Amino acid sequence: MKLMTSIFFTYMTLVLLAACGSDEAPDTNDTQNGDIDVSVVAAKFYNTDNVNVSIGESTITITSTNQPDHKSAYYATSNPLYEAYEDTSNPDFRLNPNNIVAQNLVFKIPRYPIAASNKTSTSLGPMGVSINSVVFFNQNAGPGDDILEELNTFDQYTGHPQQQGQYHYHIKPTWLTELKGSDAFLGFLLDGFPVYGPEENGKTLTNDDLDAYHGHSAVTTDFPDGIYHYHITEEYPWINGGQYFGNAGTFTN
Repeated sequence: MKLMTSIFFTYMTLVLLAACGSDEAPDTNDTQNGDIDVSVVAAKFYNTDNVNVSIGESTITITSTNQPDHKSAYYATSNPLYEAYEDTSNPDFRLNPNNIVAQNLVFKIPRYPIAASNKTSTSLGPMGVSINSVVFFNQNAGPGDDILEELNTFDQYTGHPQQQGQYHYHIKPTWLTELKGSDAFLGFLLDGFPVYGPEENGKTLTNDDLDAYHGHSAVTTDFPDGIYHYHITEEYPWINGGQYFGNAGTFTN
């Protein structure tokens, strides 16, 4: 009898513990199972002359001319957005030999992003696209170049073009953070997970606040139920840690 009583109380204790646990706030990591639709946010922000979006059943197609809507020393001098670089804070600035050329870039990203079981590395070239059509590049320079040296070729809004005229950001796009705010949604990477500025809840984040992929799961203004998202910080590797958190879509040009 005593044994049966002991078993009964042990069972009831486990039931009560399980019930208590079910009242706890859900871990936002649990939302990375393909049940978050990012298309509403995509349609809201990708709606300019230089970037547009179409929504499919399982993918979102973002088409970009990759022409920044801000001034740059890399536009042709005949372009209304041309402006010489006059930032005295970087006396080592030098123009690279390339100019901004309109592109036809097509990104197909997951509509319902999901954490990847096997992470894949980002490659040279576009790994995502910002809300003003400019593509995100990773933290690496091309073969034979040094990304820390390339910093001195970034224009007044922290971008520069590569050999084919493909303008891009490796680091924080100051035009967007000045225009939208340092905590704003700035775009998507190819895996469908969003990219935000360096602030969250009034705090400026550092690499120590983020995981190996340069992000974390948390509630945002655009995703009130929580979502995994990347943050751009002032520290290397700036946008992404070298691998996608989710399953990457495709890019063509």
